[in-house]
Amino acid sequence: MQKPYKIMFVCLGNICRSPMAELLFLDMLQKCGREDEFFVSSSATSSENVWDGVGAPVYTPVRRLLESKGISCSGKRAQVLTAEDGETYDLIVCMDDSNMRNAKRIVGEKNAIKCRKLLSFAGEKGDVADPWYTRDFNEAYEDIKRGLEGLLQTL
Repeated sequence: MQKPYKIMFVCLGNICRSPMAELLFLDMLQKCGREDEFFVSSSATSSENVWDGVGAPVYTPVRRLLESKGISCSGKRAQVLTAEDGETYDLIVCMDDSNMRNAKRIVGEKNAIKCRKLLSFAGEKGDVADPWYTRDFNEAYEDIKRGLEGLLQTL
């Protein structure tokens, strides 16, 4: 049996965009019968949403949006990207340029090549706007979905 391909989705705080990408991608994989081919997780480049080793849950507007689409956020809590993740994961998918810079710094020079921006899989150069600041969770969802569709086609 082939080992699963490991993908880590990354954003600043791991409560909005990266868990949305993780959970939506898992849903997409399940719907096309490919969930056994992948191990998927998400993390933050900042520790601001992890206190005493316990991560914050998915941000309420994101949870509501995903639940409206039949996707549960149960058990998902923020965690921080580590240097070890650079060794463990095959692909580190970042939401924006800032996340890319920080992820590359965290995983180190040897593993920086594994870092890619999500929208690059949709043939785009832009960033997934951070709904924490824009308050437009639907726009972030649509950007993420587009990037994930391209990622799934690539893999």
